[in-house]
Amino acid sequence: QVQLVESGGGLVQAGGCLRLSCAASGSIFSINAMAWYRQAPGKQRELVALLRSGGSTNYADSVKGRFTISRDNAENTVYLQMNSLNPGDTAVYYCRIIGATRDYWGQGTQVTVSS
Repeated sequence: QVQLVESGGGLVQAGGCLRLSCAASGSIFSINAMAWYRQAPGKQRELVALLRSGGSTNYADSVKGRFTISRDNAENTVYLQMNSLNPGDTAVYYCRIIGATRDYWGQGTQVTVSS
C-alpha cells in the first residue's frame, strides 16, 4: 500500500525559507500530477502548487514568485521550495499525488512563520 511521507516543516522567521518533501513509499502507476495544499486554522484547504506530468505548473496567486514545486521522478518524490515566507503562510501543508486510478494524500506537516 502506498503511503506518502512528508518532511521539512517547522518554525521559521518571516523572510526565511523551508523546503518540504513528500516521498511515496511504493510505486504509483501513471502519475497524472503532484500537488501541495495547505490548510490554515479556521480556513478551507487550498491548492498551493500543482505540477502536471507534462511539466506544466500552477500556483496560488499568494505564492507566485516565492514557492517552487518540483519532483524527482526516480524517487517518486515531490518538493516545495518556499522562500520569503510570511506569517500568512502558516498552515498545515499536505502533498497529494494524483494517479490514474486514485489519489494519495500525505499526513500533513506544520509550517509556522513568526513575525
